[in-house]
Amino acid sequence: MKQITLILSLLFFTSIGAFAQLENPVTWSYSAKKTGPNEATVYIKANIEDGWHMYSQNMKPGGPTKTTFTYNTSKDYTLIGKTMEPKPKSKFEKVFNMEVSYFDNQVIFQQKVKLNKGTTNVKGKVEFMVCDATKCLPPDEVQFTIPIK
Repeated sequence: MKQITLILSLLFFTSIGAFAQLENPVTWSYSAKKTGPNEATVYIKANIEDGWHMYSQNMKPGGPTKTTFTYNTSKDYTLIGKTMEPKPKSKFEKVFNMEVSYFDNQVIFQQKVKLNKGTTNVKGKVEFMVCDATKCLPPDEVQFTIPIK
């Protein structure tokens, strides 16, 4: 009896995990371009499915989870300034009772780096949240490694 209960529990939690992974409305891609002998720009691109939107890095507290980039420290490079984003769209969302800044379809974030070594990998993570007209998904986190050659 304990084995049947264990098997049913495993199947239940496996199916819940599989269902939760079905909704993944953002795909990420990465690239880098050297802009000088000791500088490069890293491009972090989010492709967002139709009907969904992702929030800006510059959200006021009390609203949805803002997009946040965290870069691993390295002797090979130094960040120059903050991660830049294009001008977001803005609208009032009742659920948060505030004006929110967001992106839909596609957004490309840029981070300038000073290179202390000719080739390296910029590593880090991005945390973000997406919503559609009826729901928001829990905040998600994606690790990245971007080669600079």
